[in-house]
Amino acid sequence: MSTAPPFAPPSVLIVLEADSLHARLRQALEMAGIDVVEVEDEPQARESMRQARPMAVLTDLKLPAGDGLGVLAAAKALDGELPVIVTSEPGNVADAVSAMKGGALECFVKPLDVEQVVPLLERAIGAYRALTETLPFLAGDEAGVLGIVGRDPGLAKVLRNLERAAGTDATVLLQGESGTGKELFARALHLFSPRAGGPFVAINCAAIPENLLESELFGHEKGALTGAVARKPGKFEVADGGTLFLDEIGDLPGALQAKILRAVETRSFERVGGTKVLTVDVRQVAATNRDLRARVSAGLFREDLYFRLSVFPIQIPPLRDRMADVPLLARFFVGKVCADLGRSPVMLSVAAQERLMSHGWPGNVRELQNCIERAVILCEGTELRPSDLSLHTGEVPARETDPWDAIDLSGTLADASLRALREVERRKIAAALKDAGNNTGRVADALGISHRALVVKMQEHGIKT
Repeated sequence: MSTAPPFAPPSVLIVLEADSLHARLRQALEMAGIDVVEVEDEPQARESMRQARPMAVLTDLKLPAGDGLGVLAAAKALDGELPVIVTSEPGNVADAVSAMKGGALECFVKPLDVEQVVPLLERAIGAYRALTETLPFLAGDEAGVLGIVGRDPGLAKVLRNLERAAGTDATVLLQGESGTGKELFARALHLFSPRAGGPFVAINCAAIPENLLESELFGHEKGALTGAVARKPGKFEVADGGTLFLDEIGDLPGALQAKILRAVETRSFERVGGTKVLTVDVRQVAATNRDLRARVSAGLFREDLYFRLSVFPIQIPPLRDRMADVPLLARFFVGKVCADLGRSPVMLSVAAQERLMSHGWPGNVRELQNCIERAVILCEGTELRPSDLSLHTGEVPARETDPWDAIDLSGTLADASLRALREVERRKIAAALKDAGNNTGRVADALGISHRALVVKMQEHGIKT
């Protein structure tokens, strides 16, 4: 998979026979902020993709020269993640199946409906950008850095500020609610800084008992503490030449705040039980989910330490303030979880996306990631549906009422006792095809499932048109 340039304008390559749809489709895409490149056949499509990488491809299966399957193959050879949508004549199931097997995202039956095609292209481009567009400092894969996913203007501003701060040695204060990914941003800051070759050391100031925190930060000499049978370097020492991330700094005990202030200002300290002053070359990045100004006013946090830590403050927005990024993040996590589990890719249905968009996400990105992990594990088919989603910790979702008389076409009927339902499913599809004159697009609409799901089901049941 190749990496697209950061924040490149989205573009789509259209390979369709000339007709009146072109003007309407182009206008709708341009209104959505998507650049359009139009060609007429497979050779032109191959040349266009060599010259400029699109973020999605829409192609006819039947072309004046070459065919859509050739365009699909060329696109996937260029980048396996590049989304390709194909269009076919009614009843052309064989080529549609070949296209889906070749990695097409969807197959639309003509005549095309702009109101269906454009939203799908927008979602496909969004997912592709989420996978491929990262700032330079996120291109690595160090210590679990997965990439910061999103297109929200507020997030883009945060990334620009992060990039500016990374080039300096200023102390950065990351502020944001729990679950917004503050450590991820801290790691990104380190990777884009001149210190990227040095260590990144993180410590959660709220997770370590107060009586042990000083030793964890500054180290101790042999015999300084009960059980201290040898000298132990602290986090400041281990981070020498790199970055020290002080997470949940707002929970730092008052007794340690003065020592942290000295270490931040002078980059010097003594180990617990020691007298030798140690000097280190460390860049500090702090993070908190608390209102430090309020804690300063309440006398719970030193004002001088606050000002020293917040030389370059960056506010990370909560997920509810960038809801347009929810589908991108969800697809990103779906892909990651499928890869981690070694299972076949799972699609995120439009209905599932709508349910995710309707949730407030008090736990932010962390809550969304946990939700998607559970959903992928529970998903029995090839598409995540609202019934697979659990938006409450520990809840095992009940299956939703299916619009097809409780027959779930997106799942797998593994239980032998449900074999009869498979026959009912087959008969429903066959009857719908007969009523629609084998127009698979109309059948998919009538049954309330995607065309891709219909093609897969037809193949499973051996139904041909």
